Amino acid sequence: MGLLILVLFIILLFLLASCVKIVPQAYAYVVERLGAYQGTWSVGLHIKLPIIDKVAKKINLKEQVVDFAPQPVITKDNVTMRIDTVVFFQITDPKMFAYGVENPIMAIENLTATTLRNIIGDLELDQTLTSRETINTKMRASLDEATDPWGIKVNRVELKNIIPPAEIQNAMERQMKAERERREAVTRAEGEKKASVTVAEGKKAAAILEAEAEKQSAILRAEAQKEKMIREAEGEAEAILKVQQATADGIRMIREAGADEAVLRIKSLEAFEKAADGKATKIIIPSEIQGIAGLASSVKELVSDK
Repeated sequence: MGLLILVLFIILLFLLASCVKIVPQAYAYVVERLGAYQGTWSVGLHIKLPIIDKVAKKINLKEQVVDFAPQPVITKDNVTMRIDTVVFFQITDPKMFAYGVENPIMAIENLTATTLRNIIGDLELDQTLTSRETINTKMRASLDEATDPWGIKVNRVELKNIIPPAEIQNAMERQMKAERERREAVTRAEGEKKASVTVAEGKKAAAILEAEAEKQSAILRAEAQKEKMIREAEGEAEAILKVQQATADGIRMIREAGADEAVLRIKSLEAFEKAADGKATKIIIPSEIQGIAGLASSVKELVSDK
């Protein structure tokens, strides 16, 4: 009898323990009473009625990520490719999630595949490869609207991989190789052009510097020649001045010695004779020397008488 009471007591303890539930953070429990929806437990301590109440579903409220397998799609220009997607979603209403759809993840996967086919069917291959952001935005809006009755909010959709057929990949690789070679050729041509321009500018600058140097050299030579001519002219002028000074000094000395007019005329004649010894072919005789001829005849007669 005592053993039976002990067993009943242990069973009662287990029942009471099973009625106490602690909901952890970021989770929600959907509770049913006699098969009908009773309520949703949030974070904290909760007590349910034994046998009558039960936790029908434990729901994770954190954002979840689902990576779906590649799906075959056909573009507008009839190119078949495979695209796999990644969906980020979060459960916002535990009750609707628990009773809205039988298998929410499978439903999202199928809905993603059909939505992707509809969007890609309106795009050509090149647009598909270059419009990832547009496709992601359209898919997120469409999936979010479709999953709203299930208590699911789609936060983000990403195209993970776009896998075109092998022949398309080969053609794209050849195109990319040709584009890289073209860019290389353009870069090389631009480099050669810049080098040619630099060389031409260097030659131009060198020619300008050489011309400038030649100009300065010519200016210096002209200035040197000018200075030389000035020095020669000054020397000649100084020589002429000295000759004239010597002549003036000689005439003054003759006059101081008491020489008469005849002696002065003879000296002038001698000076004229020296002037005639030059290389000039034409001599202009001043009017003052016209009387010298008569004076010379008189001198010869005096010499003969003696």
